[in-house]
Amino acid sequence: MKHFALSLILLVLFSISPGSISHRVMSRTAAKETWTRVKSKHFLLVGDAGEREIRKAAVKLEQFREVFSRLFPKVNLNSPIPITVIVFKNRQSYLPFMPIYQGKVSEVAGYFQSGPEINYITLISESSRENSFSTIFHEYVHSLTNDNTFQMPTWFSEGLAEFYSTFEVTDGDKKVWLGKPISNHVYLLRENKLLPLPKLFAVDHGSPDYNEQDKKGVFYSQSWALVHFLMLGNNSQRHPQLINYLGLLSQGKSTDESFRQAFQTDYATMEKDLNDYISRHSYPVQTFSFEQKLEFDSSLQSAQISEAEWNYYLGDLVLHLNRTDCEEYLQKAIKMDPHLAVAYASLGMAQMKMQRMAEAKQSLQRALSIGSPNHMVHYYYAFILSREGLDANNRISGYDPALAQLMRENLKKAITLAPDFPEPYHLLAFVNLVTDEELTETVSLLKHAIVLSPSRQEFTLMLSQVYLRQQKYDEAQKLLEPIVRNAQEPGLRERAQSRLDSIKSLSEQLTRTKAESNAGDGSAGAEAASRLPQRRFDGETVRGLLTEIACSDGGMTIIVKDGARTVKLHTASVERVYFITYTRDTKGMINCGKVNPAKSVLVTYRASTEASSPFDGEPIAVEFMKAEQK
Repeated sequence: MKHFALSLILLVLFSISPGSISHRVMSRTAAKETWTRVKSKHFLLVGDAGEREIRKAAVKLEQFREVFSRLFPKVNLNSPIPITVIVFKNRQSYLPFMPIYQGKVSEVAGYFQSGPEINYITLISESSRENSFSTIFHEYVHSLTNDNTFQMPTWFSEGLAEFYSTFEVTDGDKKVWLGKPISNHVYLLRENKLLPLPKLFAVDHGSPDYNEQDKKGVFYSQSWALVHFLMLGNNSQRHPQLINYLGLLSQGKSTDESFRQAFQTDYATMEKDLNDYISRHSYPVQTFSFEQKLEFDSSLQSAQISEAEWNYYLGDLVLHLNRTDCEEYLQKAIKMDPHLAVAYASLGMAQMKMQRMAEAKQSLQRALSIGSPNHMVHYYYAFILSREGLDANNRISGYDPALAQLMRENLKKAITLAPDFPEPYHLLAFVNLVTDEELTETVSLLKHAIVLSPSRQEFTLMLSQVYLRQQKYDEAQKLLEPIVRNAQEPGLRERAQSRLDSIKSLSEQLTRTKAESNAGDGSAGAEAASRLPQRRFDGETVRGLLTEIACSDGGMTIIVKDGARTVKLHTASVERVYFITYTRDTKGMINCGKVNPAKSVLVTYRASTEASSPFDGEPIAVEFMKAEQK
């Protein structure tokens, strides 16, 4: 899989408006509004912009994809996540669906809204083509690279997307231009000081330089300039080094080690070379010419859609923008067409996000009863069922066997209908982890999901958890170490590091046990062995000092200090936790509150599968030991 992922990097581097009133129609009545669906080979487009405008957008997107397929024939461009493109006829039509930043509408010509189960591209037909599609091309590059590669560094991912955002076709659809200078970046680089390369390379999705408005402009501009320099600068002299650098990163080597080994220089020298490149104000451009024109119009299929379908697409888009007014559009779609199963499915997801679980389940059951062959209906239904039993902290302690079986049936149905869609594999693995069943099959499920979406590191994190449950610590460690080094999401890095710490603690425990057992004569070894608790529980472990047992209506939280690390374990069902003591000083009732003095414990727990959870997992057993047993 690494070889395949690296191969992408090696290759990538190398109007008439229907709403107008005809002058021949003498009427004060507004023209009837129509909505159109255009199906191209790789995209589904819908909109109120009229068939002609929507077909133009389809051709442009297909041209961009086709150029990639011709330049990089070994790259898999068949994304497992479907893309729907919504083309709005004018600003007034588009305005309610533009992104909102800090409570205000951020006026754009187009944007890309990604999601785990569907990606949306939105744009306005009457705007500048270059401005509108540069954003779309930028985000589409992210989609293509995410589906095929390891987690690339943020600066390279954004710089590469900006490089390809200037895609243009000329000369009768036969000549392609790539890498044109971007005026805004050129201006910012001229007026601002560059980030030191170590700081640029350390930026991730949680960094201020990536998110804050007054900082991210420089980050994007410098990332674009560095990619442009490494790919095209000085007659592409550093191009092979860039390929080597990315290859070393994909093997799990650190940023500093990969940089020194690939570029054979230090950061200061590279910074000087980049500054010199920028100061020339001359950026080379790549061009490619083809014998046959990039023509797609004849293969497009067009049809009108109903107002109900149009409202479904709008509602589902707003749902993926995490806005509550999505329900307005979805309810309108259902009222117009009570048999529109996908609208019920999206409505169910909206109701779930608003914590109206009973209504959500009813909406999904209605979608299933209609008999829709859409895989999303089955996936959404299983997803809603998986949320049943969540506690106040969004944790699940177990599933009823009948409920688990119902989820498995729907997830397997979704996989049958759309075998390249990764989310059902992930959710099915989650169900198996919670129930502690079919773990061998779960390994295969997650491995397949990783092949479908190599950049989804949460899949890899879950696979490491399965290996820990199977006590395959070496396999888990090999998966976790690259996440700790390269993950762009801080939460993922922290969870991976926590699990690595657990493996280290367990390894030290086993080494200490073996040493005590082998030390001295047989009686000494027997005495050492007798002091150790007999493990009867499967799961991850932490050895340390129990400092607090916090109790509330939501359950019980156990806090354990293991050196500098604090582990928080929560359960909604106290009766599910085993409390065992091997010491005489721990007897009677264990009370809620601070434990003073702190007590030496070995805690077995089931690690959390939610990256956003405030807890490290759910306790299974708490074993009190003598202080010297620690």
